[in-house]
Amino acid sequence: MGNLLAYSGIATKVRAMEAKLLWKEDFEKIAAMKSVPEVVSWLIQNSTYKEVLENLDPGLIHRGNIEKLLELSLYHDYTKIYRFCSLEQRKFLRLYLKRYEVALINYCLRIVINHYKEPFDLNYKKPFFDKYSQISIEKLIHSRTTDEVIENLRDTEYYGTLKKLRDGQAVTLFDYDLALNLYYFTSMWKSRKKVLKNKELEIFTRDCGSKINLLNIQWIYRAKKYFSLEPADIYALLIPIHYKLRTELVQEMVEAETMEDFERAVSKTSYARHYHFTDQLTIEKMYADCLYYLYITDRRSNPYSIACINTYLFMKEQELEKLTTAMECVRYGVSPDETLQYVGGRKL
Repeated sequence: MGNLLAYSGIATKVRAMEAKLLWKEDFEKIAAMKSVPEVVSWLIQNSTYKEVLENLDPGLIHRGNIEKLLELSLYHDYTKIYRFCSLEQRKFLRLYLKRYEVALINYCLRIVINHYKEPFDLNYKKPFFDKYSQISIEKLIHSRTTDEVIENLRDTEYYGTLKKLRDGQAVTLFDYDLALNLYYFTSMWKSRKKVLKNKELEIFTRDCGSKINLLNIQWIYRAKKYFSLEPADIYALLIPIHYKLRTELVQEMVEAETMEDFERAVSKTSYARHYHFTDQLTIEKMYADCLYYLYITDRRSNPYSIACINTYLFMKEQELEKLTTAMECVRYGVSPDETLQYVGGRKL
């Protein structure tokens, strides 16, 4: 009864928001469109993206501006959920916020390391981060070197990790990205017991642990298929957490001599039990499908818990990725059938 009372309001709110997400039929319509402005016009008339897109100057309809506005839609949804949450529920949302903070830091590092001439365009993020985050957009906007980015994060939890790495030699963008990802997942894993308890701790542990396992499998796959890395180098990429995944099985995947050996090792995991790897069913699709199934199952079994929040934010982020991909396909004249292969659609 306690959870029902604590979550009845937020569960109702999230369900109403979820009903407004795009469906498979919506993506079919988008895939058949002839131009990005046509997609934007349709979204304004038929979706909740109206609130972020309706004031967009027609002359500024291009990928960069649209992606920023779509990201704002995610922040708006986070804010709507946050306002409905109790103090205890907000602790979970602040933990979840770390993913947005890491993405922001990675963006800033990519800009300065690659010496992009375009200035930082972070002002659209400022209201959200000023309200919810430990990171100061005002400081980051003025960063022009790696050192400045890191020093402008001095008052955050990320400073120690980045400073330690910076003080080494020949540090690359990949090194920073890897370090931030490792920090993000290990800190989430350690913090979960301080923020959650009982059934909610069980749900989050299963969700976070499974995501870590699936990411590690995906990274092993990419390291072997695209970069032919040695096992020692692959181990260095992995998040050092094995949730219900035997160390011996991870070792078998990492040290597989061929891709066929790797796939045989993956097939022994619970995540691949119903999968056969073909051109249509890849490691990346297994990752997305498994997480979707996991989150939906959690919400059905525990509708009055953090599962309702976790599932919605996952679905929203997946929708934004699909929408961005669909618009790129429309922009380059990809056929509707091929576009739908890339993006799929929301499952019933």
